[in-house]
Amino acid sequence: MKITTVTVTPVNIPLETPFLWTGGYYPGTSKTIVEVTTDEGLTGLGEAPSAHLAPVIQSLALRIIGKDPLDIAGIESICIPPWQIVQNTDDSSIVAAFGGLEIALWDLRGKTWNQPLYRLLGGAVRKEIPFTEYFAFRVRKDGIGGEMDPRAVADYCVRMKEENGSTFFEGKLIQGDPRLEIETVKAIREAIGPDAMIRLDSNMQWSLSTARRVLREIEPFDVRNYEDPVATFEEMALLRRHSSIPFSTHVPDIRRAVALGVPDSIVVNFAVLGGINRAVRFIGACEAMGVGFWCYSGDAGICTAAYLHMSAAMPWIHEPSQSLFRWQIADVITGGPFRQANNVIAVPEGPGLGVELDRDALNRWHRHYVEHGPMDHFYTPENPGHFRRLPLN
Repeated sequence: MKITTVTVTPVNIPLETPFLWTGGYYPGTSKTIVEVTTDEGLTGLGEAPSAHLAPVIQSLALRIIGKDPLDIAGIESICIPPWQIVQNTDDSSIVAAFGGLEIALWDLRGKTWNQPLYRLLGGAVRKEIPFTEYFAFRVRKDGIGGEMDPRAVADYCVRMKEENGSTFFEGKLIQGDPRLEIETVKAIREAIGPDAMIRLDSNMQWSLSTARRVLREIEPFDVRNYEDPVATFEEMALLRRHSSIPFSTHVPDIRRAVALGVPDSIVVNFAVLGGINRAVRFIGACEAMGVGFWCYSGDAGICTAAYLHMSAAMPWIHEPSQSLFRWQIADVITGGPFRQANNVIAVPEGPGLGVELDRDALNRWHRHYVEHGPMDHFYTPENPGHFRRLPLN
């Protein structure tokens, strides 16, 4: 079997209404969809974590035409320079670009052997995969959203619990106001009860001194995890002296995490790590060193399917991954977006990733990208045309 074509398509995946995060308004995400087709008529689907990687993937595609798609190690050797040099002397965009391509090669493996990906990874230790609901301060648009105060955010969480059986919640309470975050955490805990999970994500909005205050005040409300409360691992290490709340990060630097003792967990996209192969090794290293691992959110459906299969096969991914599913207008897979019920989504049982491309959706969201450009995560209405600086407080 040989690779005949590689199709690369940047897309936008808007949310139903923007939410507030440290950089400004977050209206959705932009991804790159990868299709790898073979001379036997099979097509593997992959997804890279941002649209700006599309030309990088196209350059890699020229190298792999005519190659055996099952020889993933051989394809990596012609696509990525030595890992350490890339990370040390250049940017790592080629690694993430290859990661999106490599996911498509794994999808092809499963389709070639007519097996779901989780079986190729050793079999399932679980088939119901947990995900969190998300909460945030959201802009009101077309009658949707508008949760801009503690009571409204808490009421939204109650509604998700009643309508979907959700008891796992994660969210961003980002307006640069410590008292507002403290009051909102209190309101959520009182509303959803003592047994539901609350995780927080600050996107590095706090200075070390403000983070000390915030974590001291919210600790009585049983916060399961706080992601990136401050900007560096070194500040997290200092913050650990003042709080027992576990920390997580999107920065996949396991060496520093082990050396400093923080963060407790790493939350990342498989493509960022360089694909499925490298993610398996990375998660194994996390397990050996006692560092937690789960997946972040905001995908176009294909990478979500990879999360499902990896979480099914990897015992160490036992915490629920993040989820923006409920807020996504659409994605690019048939029947998408995934929606959790009673906290979980079943792993797909079809060959490979077990999902099919929705061609109409792909074309629609590619047109959105062409007409509007990539989704802008850094629009700040209080100061348009300028970027915020950290910390917010």
